[in-house]
Amino acid sequence: MSRLAGALWVFNIFLDTIGHLSFKAAASTKATAEQNRWRRMFGSVYLWIGIACFCLEFAVWFALLSLIPLSQAVLIGSINIVVVMLAGRLLFRERLNPLRLTGMALIAAGVALAGGTL
Repeated sequence: MSRLAGALWVFNIFLDTIGHLSFKAAASTKATAEQNRWRRMFGSVYLWIGIACFCLEFAVWFALLSLIPLSQAVLIGSINIVVVMLAGRLLFRERLNPLRLTGMALIAAGVALAGGTL
């Protein structure tokens, strides 16, 4: 994989992770009434950070696809799942049970194998 493709891949992972974490933070707002909850979520800076990250990720993904085949990009892009799960554990104290950890290990192994063929 070229350095540019590698940099775009890492930037894509970063944007995807920040986007998901921002949406989770916006959705975790505390409000008593359902209508107030939605109003607070839409007024949250985290929601708009998430939207901006996903818009930027869209452009970065296009750039990455211009450098490597889609079949390989999708495989190595799967590492986003692992990164988001780990970040969710660190920031939101989400549980990682043995089944999820096994899934993460299998995904990481698959990404390592797919990345080695680029």
